[in-house]
Amino acid sequence: MIKGIGVDIIELDRIKQSIKRNPRFVQRILTEGEHLRYKASGAGRQVEFLAGRFAAKEAFAKATGTGIGKLGFHDVEILSNERGAPVMTATGYESWNVWVSISHSKDHAIAQVVLEEG
Repeated sequence: MIKGIGVDIIELDRIKQSIKRNPRFVQRILTEGEHLRYKASGAGRQVEFLAGRFAAKEAFAKATGTGIGKLGFHDVEILSNERGAPVMTATGYESWNVWVSISHSKDHAIAQVVLEEG
């Protein structure tokens, strides 16, 4: 049974400016595992990677109905499966099925999350 759906879209330029203003912004958003993938993605793809993870975490918070204030960015982690597809896990939601999709364009990143009772 579906328990929640969330979607978020963000401008890549907004993420780029946030990184320039506050270099710790990356650590605030990404878990240690995500940060390793961020560094490995190369300078040309880092903003896109971070924006996608940011949007996915915001979409998850919307799907839970709590918002990002009650749920921290480090409570949610998006890694990749063997085929490169995003796999999301979240503290307190281990028994739930979490479906996530992340996409990018030249200017935006968008993510959708569906929560299903496990």
